[in-house]
Amino acid sequence: MKYPQLTEQSSTDDAPTRQRVALSLLEDGPSTAAELAERLAITAAAVRRHLDQLLTDGAVDARAERIRGARGRGRPARVFVITAAGRDAFEQAYDDLAASAMRFLATTGGDDAVRAFAKHRVADLETRYRPIVEAVPEHERAAALAAALSEDGFAATARTAPSGEQICQHHCPVAHVAEEFPQLCEAETEVFARLLGSHVQRLATIAHGDGICTTNIPHGPAPTSTPSRATQPGTSSPERTTK
Repeated sequence: MKYPQLTEQSSTDDAPTRQRVALSLLEDGPSTAAELAERLAITAAAVRRHLDQLLTDGAVDARAERIRGARGRGRPARVFVITAAGRDAFEQAYDDLAASAMRFLATTGGDDAVRAFAKHRVADLETRYRPIVEAVPEHERAAALAAALSEDGFAATARTAPSGEQICQHHCPVAHVAEEFPQLCEAETEVFARLLGSHVQRLATIAHGDGICTTNIPHGPAPTSTPSRATQPGTSSPERTTK
């Protein structure tokens, strides 16, 4: 696997550690220097030195940490995220040739052709993942799907959130193409819904500039529609529709 290129001022002795820092941001998502230091078991000072170089190289970017609830004293910690240039330093399954092919397909066949190709591309994933997902209890299926995605290089994790389970993909081999052709993301989302047997919602995508692709799987059944007023005596109850 390729890693972010070092500038001439970079020390080659530091390269392996710097690569670990960049890879951690790619696989684990936006992180503070303290989180990186703990995760990689190196000093915070060393992490900051590598982050400074990665910032200079354009491989990472820094943002202010979002504070939820009461804010403490001092400035919020900086959160570091991998940039598009940083992702380019890692192997990508699709390049400019793929984008050119998709543009040709869109020109000659229109949106329907692009959509059909997107569904064809993820059909194999659905076939391979289905027995893996269906082999575990329902409450473990998001984690099983995330593990299967990781095996295919998506660096995916599953987590519990207030709104439901979430699958986070920290790497997307088609991010550059999906930026121009969101049908690729839409087809993948549809596969997730079928595999999990639930409505799912994409909250963020790498293709749209987010740090990770986040798919939310709501807890419980989908909401049902209810009549706006009580049924009058002598009339039948309206049918309740379920999504």
